[in-house]
Amino acid sequence: MPEGHTIHRLAARHRELFAGQSLQVSSPQGRFAGGARQVDGRRLADTEAYGKHLLHHYEGDLSVHVHLGLYGKFADGAAPVPEPVGQVRMRVVGDGHWLELRGPTACEVLDPLRAQQLRDRLGADPLRDDADPAAAYARVRTSTKPLFALLLDQSIVAGCGLIYANEVLFRAGLAPTTPGRLIGAELWDELWTDLRALMKEGVARGRIDTVHTEHTPEAMQRAPRVDRHGGEVYVYRRPGQACLVCGTEIARGPLAGRNLYWCPTCQPAGSPKG
Repeated sequence: MPEGHTIHRLAARHRELFAGQSLQVSSPQGRFAGGARQVDGRRLADTEAYGKHLLHHYEGDLSVHVHLGLYGKFADGAAPVPEPVGQVRMRVVGDGHWLELRGPTACEVLDPLRAQQLRDRLGADPLRDDADPAAAYARVRTSTKPLFALLLDQSIVAGCGLIYANEVLFRAGLAPTTPGRLIGAELWDELWTDLRALMKEGVARGRIDTVHTEHTPEAMQRAPRVDRHGGEVYVYRRPGQACLVCGTEIARGPLAGRNLYWCPTCQPAGSPKG
C-alpha cells in the first residue's frame, strides 16, 4: 500500500495538471458512474492529501475521495486521450492531459461534512503543516500497545506505513515492542521530527531512503539495494542480512498483523529515556 509521501506527490501532480480547469470526469468501468456525473464539467479548485487519502476538490463544494489501498494505481499522460484499457474506475480529462484510476479501495464523492468527517478520524499527518504532533502523543503516552503498532494506527499518525514505521524506530534506537507509555515527550518530539524529515525527503525523491550518508552504498562501497520498493533502508525487508551499523543479523517477526524488522543490537529491549 502506498505510504503518505506517495499520496502527497500525487496531490501535487494532479494540482499541477488540472487545477483551475473544468474537467471531463467519467467511469469507463461503470462503478463510479454516478459519482462521475456529479463532478463532470466542474472546475477543479484544488487537491489535498491527508495521510493515505487523496481529495480532489471541485467547485460547488464536492470532493472526490480516493484511497488507493493495496491495488489502486493512477496513470496520466498528455493528449490525445487513449482508449480505456482494463478496469478504469475514473477517468479525468483536462486541457491537454488525462488521468486514469484503477483498482482503488475507495473512489467516492463527498460533501463538505463527509470530507471533514474523514479528516476528523485521521491522526496527525507529518507532511501537513497543520499537523498536531502533541495530539498524537496524547494517544501514544497513555497506550500499552507497542510503538510500532501505534505508528501504523492511521487515527494517530496518518500516512506512516510499514516502511517508515520500521525505519524510524531503527534510527531512534527503539525496540519496536516498546509500549507507547514509556515514550517521553522529548523522545516523541525527536521521533516525530525524524519521521517528518524522512517523509518530506520521500516526497522530493519519489522513493523511501532512510540511511545516513555514512551508510549509503557509495560510502560503504557496497552494492545498492535491489527491491521493487526501491530506496536504501536499514531493516525493512532485510532479514538475515547484516545490519549496516553493527553487523548483527536483521530479525523479522509478526506484530500488529504486519511484518516487523529490527536489529537486536541497535534496538535493544528496555525502557527508553526521554
